[in-house]
Amino acid sequence: MAGTDSPDTTDLSARPTKTSGSEVASPRHPRTENPAAPPTTATGRAPGRKAPAETALTEPAAASTVPGDPAVRLAAAIRIVLLGVPAVIQPGLSLAPLLRHQAAYQPPLVADLAYGILTAVTALCAFWVLRRKPLPGSVALCGTLLVLVASSAATAALPPDSFFREPHWSFGLVGWHLLALLADRPPALLVALGVHTAAGVAQFLLGGSPTRTELGDAAIVLFAVTVFQLAIAGLIRLLDRRAGEAAAAAAGRERLAIRAALAAQAGRDLRAGFAEQLGATLPLLAGLADGTADPRTPDTRARCALAASQLRRLFAENDDVPDPLVHEVTACLDVAERRGVEVALAVSGDVVDVPARARRELTGPVLTALAAARTRARVSVLRTPELVRVAVVADGASEPAGSAAVPVTSHTRDGQTWMEARWRPE
Repeated sequence: MAGTDSPDTTDLSARPTKTSGSEVASPRHPRTENPAAPPTTATGRAPGRKAPAETALTEPAAASTVPGDPAVRLAAAIRIVLLGVPAVIQPGLSLAPLLRHQAAYQPPLVADLAYGILTAVTALCAFWVLRRKPLPGSVALCGTLLVLVASSAATAALPPDSFFREPHWSFGLVGWHLLALLADRPPALLVALGVHTAAGVAQFLLGGSPTRTELGDAAIVLFAVTVFQLAIAGLIRLLDRRAGEAAAAAAGRERLAIRAALAAQAGRDLRAGFAEQLGATLPLLAGLADGTADPRTPDTRARCALAASQLRRLFAENDDVPDPLVHEVTACLDVAERRGVEVALAVSGDVVDVPARARRELTGPVLTALAAARTRARVSVLRTPELVRVAVVADGASEPAGSAAVPVTSHTRDGQTWMEARWRPE
């Protein structure tokens, strides 16, 4: 039937009892679907299958990773500010002590090399930071190791009794380099700051027996520098957390807005669909009410059957099922069965995603043919990735209409009508 291009004149009284391949046929109950179709859950939805609204609503969850996200822009701005601190402090506050005490360093070349290494690390970080990109892990690791080595070398070259004083220009500066390198990695930043402080204290204690005044100066410098830099690190962490929470809240508001928009659109579509169907049903109801349409005539009964089938199909369009096309065809068959028409349904092929408008045009000719059927009808649905065909053989005369997207072919012979509607996926 559905696989031929000519009318199927097979006697409708021959009811199919066996099927082969993936085709399924039922002589009485039309709800026989492809056994290869996915099983449904308690909600009528196939496992792993998302409703259109759910699919659409899953997209904003990834918004926090896009470059235009406020959290990403804030992190890039923080990196620029942190890089600007050592870029300003090193030539502005550290270069003068280095030059002033150049002759006192042992040897001076080590202190100069340490200064050059710190300058090179700052320039290397600027290559990514100024382009608003996070530092790669390898760059952050190598830069941290170079900064720590340069700090230890500059401290080792200090003259006696100069720890944590003006000649010790590297101690406070290195912490800012570590912040610029590891601001995106708080655990590594804390470890690096701890290693830097511990190395400076160890070199201070191993350099000789410090006096009480030197210990006091060292404690003040250690407390002031480390606490301030740790406070900056904590503030960065807090800002990052708040930015993440703000991004999550914004994504939640966007999801709610999309959900509301989808619900409103679904409501408008539903009202439009009902208005369209009622536009054809109301004249019939008015005719029945004022007596101009006689329910005893075959024509009026056929109009009533067609209107009932159209409304039943309209209700089925809003159901969430794994195979909407077969579900809507089944709804058309239900109304015919209630009129006493014996209907058989055969389904072949896997589920194909058919848009609602195409499903409506595919099932429209089925409605017309079944409304005209007197005692028997046979419906078949054939689906392939290239073509979806719905065919009907019924013992009644009808003239189904098609469209450019869904052409319909029909023939009537010996009191039987054969029709076929075709739709090709784009």
